[in-house]
Amino acid sequence: MNAWKAIFATLWIGMSSAAYAQSRPVVVELFTSQGCSSCPPADALLHRLADRDDVLPLALHVDYWDYIGWKDQFAKPEHTLRQKGYAHAGGRSMIYTPQMVIMGQDDVVGADAMELAEVIAKHQRSAPQVQVEAMREGEILTLRLQALVELSPERLVVQLVRFAPVKPMVITRGELAGSQFEYANVVEDWLQVDTWDGQSDLTLTVPMVGTGPAAVLVQQGLFGAILAAVRVE
Repeated sequence: MNAWKAIFATLWIGMSSAAYAQSRPVVVELFTSQGCSSCPPADALLHRLADRDDVLPLALHVDYWDYIGWKDQFAKPEHTLRQKGYAHAGGRSMIYTPQMVIMGQDDVVGADAMELAEVIAKHQRSAPQVQVEAMREGEILTLRLQALVELSPERLVVQLVRFAPVKPMVITRGELAGSQFEYANVVEDWLQVDTWDGQSDLTLTVPMVGTGPAAVLVQQGLFGAILAAVRVE
């Protein structure tokens, strides 16, 4: 446990307060499972990232470890399909947990805090390509998208992600039997709201029922690079 605290401290200090000036968060998707004994350090790392403004961490619980004694209470088959889509797009023949995918482009072992810090820093140094503005009024979300560079005509997918900031769980069976966790930024819904060719400004209105937080992602196809993201409170 002390070793993990040291790693967390390194990650936290390595991203200085200057990084907080970033106006666009780096999206980190963690593919995890309550039935995976290797996942708790990655889950804890994601929890730490959730305290930051310059990173948008999202926990996607997968269902392919449910057979070993514990059914993940937050898992969705859609999350497994998303992970498989990333693997196919990246030319990989297998999927695993814990895995983190950063901005739809890079993947690291979910508990490797040092490599994750390096990849996040790399994306923070890159110039933005798309700007997204989000304004929520009652149950209506208005989005304005603008290309900041010349984009080649392509299918960009605008997605609305709903997530729970914290979800506690007591695991009574499987590899983690007897453990209690507080999972952070657990994805509950992932909706494609529109597509965009990136050639002219786009304004969208999206129904948004409920008071929980959300995020909007603009991605090249379903499993390509994420060009922009914004939080919606």
